[in-house]
Amino acid sequence: MITFLPAVPGRLADVPAFTRAIGGAESNVACVLAAAGHRAAWVSRVGADGFGDHLVAAVAAYGVDTSAVARDPGRPTGVYFRTATDRAASGHEVAYYRAGSAASAMSPDTVPYALVSRTRVLHLSGITAALSADCLALLRHLMLPRAGRPLISFDVNHRPKLWRDADAGPVLLGLARGADLVFVGEDEAETAWGITGPDAIRAALPEPGTLVVKQGAAGAVAYVRDPGRATDSVVFVPAPTVDVVAPVGAGDAFAAGYLSAALRDLPTRDRLRHGHLTAAAALTVPGDLGTPPDRDRADRLAAIDDDSWERLRLGPGWTSAVDEEVRTP
Repeated sequence: MITFLPAVPGRLADVPAFTRAIGGAESNVACVLAAAGHRAAWVSRVGADGFGDHLVAAVAAYGVDTSAVARDPGRPTGVYFRTATDRAASGHEVAYYRAGSAASAMSPDTVPYALVSRTRVLHLSGITAALSADCLALLRHLMLPRAGRPLISFDVNHRPKLWRDADAGPVLLGLARGADLVFVGEDEAETAWGITGPDAIRAALPEPGTLVVKQGAAGAVAYVRDPGRATDSVVFVPAPTVDVVAPVGAGDAFAAGYLSAALRDLPTRDRLRHGHLTAAAALTVPGDLGTPPDRDRADRLAAIDDDSWERLRLGPGWTSAVDEEVRTP
């Protein structure tokens, strides 16, 4: 969808101008993965309008394959406006204009399984499930157990304003149980499911082979099922200190960083560290998408000792700075 970023802080009623950008959970992940050197494709539906033209061109400019993005002549490209505050803050506002959008018309008929099955990882989001009954049916169809199914990565991405006419909790929990890898924020698990704490979230979601619980500025913990052990391998990695410019897009960037490291078979600790680094790239720019650090640099930072990692501080421009310019408190 098209994202409109506020020119100044304040209520939506008071913001005089907005800057056009692109946004969307799955497209954000695809863009970051492509920028990190992976082959990524985005499958979606946009309107046959100027916003759709811009969106497809902007995503493709990251190196993402957009050949399977359909154009809908009868429905518009979705848009949304937001304030500059943290999504979790009481004053945060977001105005979605996605009802009847081209993306909301996706279904098992418009996105056949064969179109997305020829890949190592299929990344899905709870946001898409909220757009319409047909979109929810599509996600359930793609997540059906079947021979040769790619690894299903699912980001819960609970957005209450998109679920006005439905109870999001049971739907999102059911989808998460059908995935192989799940990303969920500790705060959204409490909101959607009334569950508090990573261990309780894992108890409610025993099915995925890997569960990653994001704990905001504190860090993230991964529960990884080991067939050779009776219990999960549990790995916690604290987040580096970040000088935040805009607290939007970090969750999608984290998922992309984790997936990038997973695609390279890096250990769990490094997957979490790469997730934190790509999240920091998003947090230090105004829009939803930040340019990730190049792979060699990200690998060097992910490999530093624990003490140096915990002293790491990342600010605006850090992805293009030399290592010596990354500040430590």
